[in-house]
Amino acid sequence: MLRKIGIILGVLLLALVVGIATRPDTYRVERTATVAAPADVVFSYVNDFHQWNQWSPFEKLDPAMKRTFEGTPAGTGSVYSWAGNMQAGEGRMTIKESIPNQRIVLDLHFLKPLESTALTEFTFKPVAEGVSVTWAMSGVNTIPGKAISLVASMDKMVGKQFEEGLANLKTVAEAEAKRRAEARKASTVATLP
Repeated sequence: MLRKIGIILGVLLLALVVGIATRPDTYRVERTATVAAPADVVFSYVNDFHQWNQWSPFEKLDPAMKRTFEGTPAGTGSVYSWAGNMQAGEGRMTIKESIPNQRIVLDLHFLKPLESTALTEFTFKPVAEGVSVTWAMSGVNTIPGKAISLVASMDKMVGKQFEEGLANLKTVAEAEAKRRAEARKASTVATLP
């Protein structure tokens, strides 16, 4: 009887190892939203880590999260580190490329709960309604990542947060665009004779 149980457990373990080994070596999560605001307004909220607390869903995971900012105030060379609870984890982001109103590329290094690295990219493309913003993250699937992907894909785990973040970004950027338009209008009216 013990031998049969041992064989069954061995087969199950082998199936698990094979299942993990056959998972994809890389992952990519991507979401896009259209924002009715000029590209420079939307871009400024992403290009400056100090602005992320207004739209990023990850900022809400731990109200007591410790944040540090280093390097340039915004754009290429800007660094943001955080340390929070188990939900927020710990990590560091560095803007490695910033092309105004077009593209921002971040190196993302997670330290906790699992150490990993990822490349995050925001692209901004003009459309008739304003700007189309794409938030994408890609990386290598480590052994723990492959094991987790047996029950929940990276797309399912992070995709909803990207959607929430883009919706928040849309709200704050559109409000800022409206505020700027009203200020321009008031300034024009004030200068009329």
